[in-house]
Amino acid sequence: MGNDRTVLIVDDEEGIRYGLSRLFIKEGYAVLAFEGGEGALQAAKERAIDIAVVDMRLKGGESGLDLLAALLAEDPDLPVVIVTGYGSIETAVEAMKHGASDYVLKPIDNAALLDIIRRNLEIVRLRKDNSFLKSELMNTVYSHEIVTRDPGFLAVIAKADQVKNSNAPVLISGESGTGKEVLARRIHFSGNRRDGPFVGLNCAALSEDLLLSELFGHERGAFTGATERQLGKFELANKGTLFLDEIGDMALGVQAKLLRVLEESSFDRVGGTKRISVDIRVVAATNRPLNDLIREGRFRNDLYYRIAIVELKLPPLRERRTDIPLLAQFFIERYAARYRKTVTGIAPEVIERWRGYDWPGNVRELQNAVNQAVLLCRGTQIDLEAISATTARAADCPDSFDPEAFRTLKELSAAAAEYYERLRIVRALEASAGNRSRTARDLGVTRKTLAKKIERYGIVQPSRG
Repeated sequence: MGNDRTVLIVDDEEGIRYGLSRLFIKEGYAVLAFEGGEGALQAAKERAIDIAVVDMRLKGGESGLDLLAALLAEDPDLPVVIVTGYGSIETAVEAMKHGASDYVLKPIDNAALLDIIRRNLEIVRLRKDNSFLKSELMNTVYSHEIVTRDPGFLAVIAKADQVKNSNAPVLISGESGTGKEVLARRIHFSGNRRDGPFVGLNCAALSEDLLLSELFGHERGAFTGATERQLGKFELANKGTLFLDEIGDMALGVQAKLLRVLEESSFDRVGGTKRISVDIRVVAATNRPLNDLIREGRFRNDLYYRIAIVELKLPPLRERRTDIPLLAQFFIERYAARYRKTVTGIAPEVIERWRGYDWPGNVRELQNAVNQAVLLCRGTQIDLEAISATTARAADCPDSFDPEAFRTLKELSAAAAEYYERLRIVRALEASAGNRSRTARDLGVTRKTLAKKIERYGIVQPSRG
């Protein structure tokens, strides 16, 4: 449906204006229709227009190209679709050179025109979202750069900066919560593709069929439930960056298709026959060692070499403990502003405790801890009382296991199994920020089994706030 978006129709044939108006209104769009450029241009100055459909030849010999130029002068981001006869393909191409978003031939195929309208409106929406996201990132993360003084992490950032203006695929590896997506966004928004879209997809969150559809799009009727054409992430990321998160969880069948697309820079939509060419830069991320998956036959060797032209490995937070005070202060400022609180710092004893903790959930876990602590803080400094709730989870498992406390080997074996199982579950929950489905998948158990073990061990589940 059109969701109240407004289509401007400019055509000197009353029958076409009437027919197109009915078509768009039926699809939920608001419509403004004019026979000439003067009224259309005036409407564009007075009303918010989302997309225009303009005939190449208008009343009195008026040129659609002139109206195209005037509309774009009023709104450079306005998508304009040119309508032309079969004998005027060259003119349509000329219109594209002058800024038209697309063209449609007469006699007009309503279904084809609707597809063009939807596609162009989706591209505009994505650009606006991308622009907003870029602004937010520049005002938050990138105005401060990535928060670190760790030499190892700084070396990774320097390497990323060396390749940010190339088209070379990048593979970012590291544990969950280490900042893989943040680094991917930095590469995009500080590089020469910054004005293009940044499109992300979590490869672990979807079944094989859904992942294929999300990546490559599908045609109407391609499968049950495909009621209309859908653009895939590859198409939406054209001229920009496609971020494939958790690529190690991608099914082998999808891996084969992905490899072909990366080699040919073109693909078919699911259920389609038309070859679509794209210009994208792929940045992939994994929290699982791909070399291990290759040995197990779960990841293609040739795909690994295709996506890992440049490989960046992020260190876990426990290997950059000197960054903990810096990161904590950074998050304090963010959440104090968000919650309008006067929290400005951290008590030394809190810093000491946080430096001694291993942070299995890495920066994401620290961010969550600061978020909660700022909310619970009663003064201007985060103290031990404020972090009592956030440190309770770490106490779910003792710091050590004493074998001498058990009389028999049988008792020792049973206790050790429970201790390490409980510890593994706690750390997996921390790493997934409390996402039980993801935790169960990482641990190789069902969600129901995980729930029973959480209840059995009395584990306090981490907040997902």
